[in-house]
Amino acid sequence: MSAQPAQQRSALTPASRTEHLARLRAATAEEPLDVLVVGGGVNGAGAAFDAATRGLSVGLVEARDWASGTSSRSSKLMHGGLRYLQMLDFKLVAEALRERDLLIERTAPHLVKPIKFVFPFFKKVIDRGFIGSGVMLYDAMQSVGRKRAVPFHRHLLHAKMLEVFPALDGDKAVGALEYYDAQMDDARFVMMLVRSAAQHDAAVANYTSVVGYLHEGPRVVGARVRDEETGEEFEVHARETILAGGVWTQEQQELAGADAGLEVLASKGIHVTVARDRIPAVPDTGIITQTEKSVLFIIPWDEYWVIGTTDTPWDQDVAHPAATSSDIDYVLEQANAILAQDLGREDVIGVYTGLRPLLQPVKKKGEKSSKVSREHTVMEVEPGLSAIAGGKFTTYRVMAEDVVDFAIRDIEPNRPSLTRTVPVIGAQGYAALVRDKAALAARYGFDEIRMDRLLFRYGALLTEVLALIDEDAELGTPLEHAPRYLRAEVLYAVRAEGARHLADVLQRRTRTDYETRDRGADAAAEVAALIAAELGWDSAAQEREVRTYRDFIAARLAGEQTADDAAAAAAVAAAPEVPLRG
Repeated sequence: MSAQPAQQRSALTPASRTEHLARLRAATAEEPLDVLVVGGGVNGAGAAFDAATRGLSVGLVEARDWASGTSSRSSKLMHGGLRYLQMLDFKLVAEALRERDLLIERTAPHLVKPIKFVFPFFKKVIDRGFIGSGVMLYDAMQSVGRKRAVPFHRHLLHAKMLEVFPALDGDKAVGALEYYDAQMDDARFVMMLVRSAAQHDAAVANYTSVVGYLHEGPRVVGARVRDEETGEEFEVHARETILAGGVWTQEQQELAGADAGLEVLASKGIHVTVARDRIPAVPDTGIITQTEKSVLFIIPWDEYWVIGTTDTPWDQDVAHPAATSSDIDYVLEQANAILAQDLGREDVIGVYTGLRPLLQPVKKKGEKSSKVSREHTVMEVEPGLSAIAGGKFTTYRVMAEDVVDFAIRDIEPNRPSLTRTVPVIGAQGYAALVRDKAALAARYGFDEIRMDRLLFRYGALLTEVLALIDEDAELGTPLEHAPRYLRAEVLYAVRAEGARHLADVLQRRTRTDYETRDRGADAAAEVAALIAAELGWDSAAQEREVRTYRDFIAARLAGEQTADDAAAAAAVAAAPEVPLRG
């Protein structure tokens, strides 16, 4: 156990990464880690947090940045999955609702907050009966054996529907139902899980890829990893290894030489963002409706809307998911089908694309990926190597508990999970900050919108960001080309949140890639200048980071003009997100 205070251990600084790598390097065959987790998305971060809170020695490695794959490209909802009731997947929905409520009420109230949705009816009798009965069941599942975390649903007649969401096309929608779920910032949530694992003494390192698995006979006893920042390779020994690779699961299983394993289907989902004033509605109220191919969400997020999603098979390189022009047009078309005023391509501020890692069952010919169950599976793919896949973001904690239970069943069977009660970092002290937010806002000159935004991003850790402003008042000013964010937030991303490159800050610690029309390109130079000294960049390295990021954005924009997945993936693959080593 590290001698550092817990709060200090959680800070993912450039120096702490060096120390964490040293601890991983020190995991030898004679003194192995209890658990090594491969993959820094929500499932891997959740597993590391779960294992560390049990008092196990834990390592967590991620080939790129935390949440740089699927876990930063979701609909940003913590929800029960209302549509899975149609598939009669009652177990998954009930489990997800329990987990959502646990996050809101106990373990992550600073990162997960309730959000109201309107579900419009287009066939007065049929929809009100069918959708109404589904939401009634959805609500009933939330009331079994526990206090409700969100309000009960209500039916809206035509006039009330337009009062709540005036942007709806009143000639098409004949009424609606209003119900509640929850939302979060997916990339920040994962980063906070990683920091929570580090707080409990896990050794964590991003930009550290697995290049091979270690064997003693048929048993996996760890992995050979490469520090992608330096090129150094070394061995990390572990009693048990957990693979949480998402859409990279099969690639990693093959690297391990596994004879059996999980098959994962990659399904592409895209989202677009538009300005808040383009779709008038009551604050914190979104839309959900079903389309022919997927589900349409129109989700309020800060000062804009997130609209999605698609659900189409992805057969290209999973490292380069990309939106096509037709994907964007499809999302806009589905939104325009229910809105009174059409949105056009000129309204699109940003676009992001993710790949859902769905378990591949035996499928009938012609069956679509949207019908694949989201329930997760844990499997021993080789002795000493357990893999997990499937599930949904909301149930990450259950998935983490299951895979850790499974992995340590023979070596530490009496170490139960504690994550039902151990909060994610930033939760403790959050309620007091909320009570004092008016005084804090006045002290630092923040308006209510910025104060709420900061609390939702940092929780109780906001005091650490404010401490930077106390040391240097200039850090309390907004970025020139991304004014939603303070200069202090950029510095904090490197000093405490594990950012290693410019893209980490612009893509995941902040979300300028889909909050600004230039996708963060205009803010790149200012941000790079703020963090260069922290990361030891000289002027050449700083310029290379800016150039690489701008080229990456240009490649994504080019991909969004293409007609098919192959062309879009090729466009995106042409420009890396971060500078290549050497």
